[in-house]
Amino acid sequence: MKTNKRLAIYGLTVATSAMMFASCATIQNTSSTTKGAVVGTAAGGAIGALIGGKAGNTAVGAIAGAVIGGAAGTLIGKKMDKQAREIENTVAGAEVEQAGEGILVKFDSGILFDFNSTELKGTAKENIAKLVETLNKEPDTEILVLGHTDDVGTLAANQKVSEGRAASVKAYAVSQGLAGGRIKTEGKNYSEPIESNETDAGRAKNRRVEIVIVASEKMQEEARAEAGEQ
Repeated sequence: MKTNKRLAIYGLTVATSAMMFASCATIQNTSSTTKGAVVGTAAGGAIGALIGGKAGNTAVGAIAGAVIGGAAGTLIGKKMDKQAREIENTVAGAEVEQAGEGILVKFDSGILFDFNSTELKGTAKENIAKLVETLNKEPDTEILVLGHTDDVGTLAANQKVSEGRAASVKAYAVSQGLAGGRIKTEGKNYSEPIESNETDAGRAKNRRVEIVIVASEKMQEEARAEAGEQ
């Protein structure tokens, strides 16, 4: 599996973002007990690996907020590992990182869009269609699409572009058979850079689309039942 080996120490940041995401922007609700476990998990290997991959705080928070841990979490992790490997093998241009109970799929925006455009390229549509084929093999996951930009231009303009790109990915995924209720979008403008915006190379890295895949409540309940935790 392709992973970025560069490490960053963001333990406190991750714990904070996980709590914030769980309270105000999570894909699903978590109990206070689970939130406490998430903070502890943030220091662990799975989330640490994601940080090493320089994921944005919202992506990290989404995965951390969906962690249930225990034997049930292990079962979910096995399903996620299988899906991550299939995505990596079938979706061109995707950088895939599996962290425990979640998956992060990242595309440089140049792969999907022309500069400052929100219209998917032809090859991008092929990539998204392949991703949908894999996602539909495991229908009990939830997806969050995050659009990101560099810091060139106004905040308002970048927010519009980041929202538009995330929305375009969702719209095409739905047109290819992904259930609309499974997928949410957010535009993050340039608020979550993964490289410095002081260089052309850094700005190119920051212009990206991230797709976060986590277990739905149904998958979690089934995993708990299978693990004998109910």
